[in-house]
Amino acid sequence: MSKLRLVPYRQLRKLVEQLGFQWVRCVGSHNTFRNKDGRIIVIPDHGSQVIFRPLLRKILRDVGLSIDDYNKMLDES
Repeated sequence: MSKLRLVPYRQLRKLVEQLGFQWVRCVGSHNTFRNKDGRIIVIPDHGSQVIFRPLLRKILRDVGLSIDDYNKMLDES
């Protein structure tokens, strides 16, 4: 099992957009994304701060991405 790499909002946004999610709305600092299947995820935007592990794991689970696939996508971008 590989280590979960922490990233800021901007980098995670690019990653979920590559997976087919589109930005829908923003309420406060929470951005909502939806894909064509109707799956919805929420990602907080706290500037350059990284998204902490528990929340990042939940977002990856909601997107349907394993940690290994996530790290591979980060390396490619």
